[in-house]
Amino acid sequence: MKRYIYIIFGLVFVGLGILGIVLPGLPTTPFLLLASWFFYRSSSKLQTWLLQSWLGKYIHNYHQHGGMTKKQKFFAILTMFLMIGLSIFIFLPKESFVRIIVLIAGIIGAFVVSFLVPNAK
Repeated sequence: MKRYIYIIFGLVFVGLGILGIVLPGLPTTPFLLLASWFFYRSSSKLQTWLLQSWLGKYIHNYHQHGGMTKKQKFFAILTMFLMIGLSIFIFLPKESFVRIIVLIAGIIGAFVVSFLVPNAK
C-alpha cells in the first residue's frame, strides 16, 4: 500500500514540476527532486523513466553539481518574468488584484532562485 501512495505522490510532483516550467512562481526542480525521492522508494522503473526523460536533466545537474549553474538561474528567472509578463498584460483583467499577487510571487520566486538555491560547484 505504501508503495502505491509513493507512486501517486511521485506522479503528482512530476505534474507540478511540469507546471512549474510554464507557471510563474511555481518551481520546477524541487518538485522533480521530490518526485525522484518518491520513485526511488517505490518504483525503479519510474525512477529510471524520470531520470532518462527530458526532465531528468534538472535532477542530474542538481545532484552532480550541488545546485544550479548561473546560466540555468538566468534562464529560469528570464522564463519566470516572461510568463509573468504574459499573465499580467495579456491573460489577467486590468482591474484584477491577482496581477499584483502574480508579480509579487514572481519577485519572490526570482529571489529564491537567485539567493536560496545553491550555485553549482
